[in-house]
Amino acid sequence: MDTSLENSYSQDELWRRSIPAQVFLNHFFGLHRHIAHRRRDDEMNQLFRFRQFVPKLTPVQAETAKRMLIQAWNTEYALRKTAENGDETFHRNALYWTFPQAYYSIFFGVSAFLAVQGRSVPNEAIARMRIASLVTNDWYPAPLAFAATGHPGHFSFAALPAGDGIPSLQLIDVPHEWQAQIGQFLRTTRTQRVQAARRRLQADPTKAIRTKTGKVSTRFGPQEWTQVAQKVSPTTFLDLFARLKISSTHREIARFVEADIDFRLFHNCLLETVRYVNSIHEHYVARALGESVYAAFRTNLPLYLQESAAAKSPTWAEVRPIDYLKPAWQTGT
Repeated sequence: MDTSLENSYSQDELWRRSIPAQVFLNHFFGLHRHIAHRRRDDEMNQLFRFRQFVPKLTPVQAETAKRMLIQAWNTEYALRKTAENGDETFHRNALYWTFPQAYYSIFFGVSAFLAVQGRSVPNEAIARMRIASLVTNDWYPAPLAFAATGHPGHFSFAALPAGDGIPSLQLIDVPHEWQAQIGQFLRTTRTQRVQAARRRLQADPTKAIRTKTGKVSTRFGPQEWTQVAQKVSPTTFLDLFARLKISSTHREIARFVEADIDFRLFHNCLLETVRYVNSIHEHYVARALGESVYAAFRTNLPLYLQESAAAKSPTWAEVRPIDYLKPAWQTGT
């Protein structure tokens, strides 16, 4: 075979094998850019839920929230150190641990937020269900207010006008493409969740959907899918990040490592999105603890945290813009 043809075939095969990883990168790039585009300097103070949030915490709730916030920052710190490394091979192989790190950093921040709401986190599934309720009831600012409901072929999106668009396999840096990428991410994630709910339901003889003859249904139409989908909470940003944990425990992570994608961009998108999500939960914890208690808490943090995540996040008194998330046309870079 001609050498040029062999090289062309090799490149085509590498691209084909890289598509799953490229799609994941596109999704997180879209999420990162959507946040950058939609966030506002004073977005938390514009939230009615945030302004009215003055819970009375028990000592246990306060200490749980602090502990969970420290775990979120610690995990974010590890994620940041990976992103700061300039070696491409390191970034490629780091996906094995950065995938779960990104998810658990956000999960710990979620746990801190739920703690100051007076809610325990018995397991991750319950946490995702509770966050879905908070997202759809206006507890989150616009960049994270999106959600998907429904079932395959009949999805509905909240706070994502272009979510039903068909995304590109290329990185396209425009708002409707960012939303299309998030919409596709929501669709695939919700499809997995609804299908898993169907399997659980049909495996339970006391709850399974049956045919008119009494047999457990094996074919589902719109009516049956609607019944299942109603049992699944809205799909939100937390479900999207849970996909990282799932990917890290399945063989598909090996395909990502072998792919030909921009791993540095991937890690930066993960880190910056995690930082933003954690900052939202930090605001709620800070408001619940009170200014003086929260200030003392931050002062007593380990030095490496004071110099990184916690030190760079917004203060109690104001909600400043997060410069590292601003689009190039806003920063002048």
